[in-house]
Amino acid sequence: MTPLPPTVPRTVRTRVRAALRRPDRASRPGRHSPLTPAETEQRALLLRLLSLLLQYPDPELAAARPVIVRTAEALPPSPAAGHLTGFTDWFSGQETEALERHYVEMFDLRRRSSLYLTYYLHGDTRRRGMALLALAQRYRAAGWDADGGELPDHLPVVLEFAALTGPGLGEAPLRRHRRGIELIHRALADAGSPYRHVLAALIALLPPPTEADLRAVAELAAQGPPDEEVGLDPYGAGEFAPPGAFVPPAQAPPTLMPPPASREGAR
Repeated sequence: MTPLPPTVPRTVRTRVRAALRRPDRASRPGRHSPLTPAETEQRALLLRLLSLLLQYPDPELAAARPVIVRTAEALPPSPAAGHLTGFTDWFSGQETEALERHYVEMFDLRRRSSLYLTYYLHGDTRRRGMALLALAQRYRAAGWDADGGELPDHLPVVLEFAALTGPGLGEAPLRRHRRGIELIHRALADAGSPYRHVLAALIALLPPPTEADLRAVAELAAQGPPDEEVGLDPYGAGEFAPPGAFVPPAQAPPTLMPPPASREGAR
């Protein structure tokens, strides 16, 4: 497996080393993957790069840009690799503060290009809490501890799981949330963001969209995800709330009024 360079952010290196201590699922032949071992390895590297490039571009990640660019340029020619090069050309030439501002504007301030995938499928409903729990259980069942302080549906986390677990089961969450990924790409393209190239590279790795997928994406773009006022209760008392989010205290029990006879006696 191609190792990540030592300048890659520490949290990513730690996760990758932990995965490499286990048998590499990505290199096992299986009924889900028609790829050769070499193709599977290159696919895993692509997914890792996509995960890395969709993380917040802090100074550590910015310092790793020369290595990331060289790694992307060394990939075998493919549609995904071509889209990735389109992004790294821009990424490598920006000041760190400009990268940070653009990232916040695209992914933190715009709901239609949020990187939290279950939002597009379930919106602000109770079903989203169950979907988050299911994702976390999938990670644990595969022997993977996504201990990075992010929700399990954050796209960089989902990409990292796919890279380490391999085609088939590892990429199943990406396929399930394909419509949300398409919508993120559309929103980034409408905004003219270079991050659209990263999403285009990911889409190039997924099966082609069906007509139903395209209709659903158009409806999502027009109407938005489902909405339901549920607070944070479905996420386990804040267990799955985004880092730094306000978690309201538990509701106080209702005040019990004494029976009418007691109230009469008190007078």
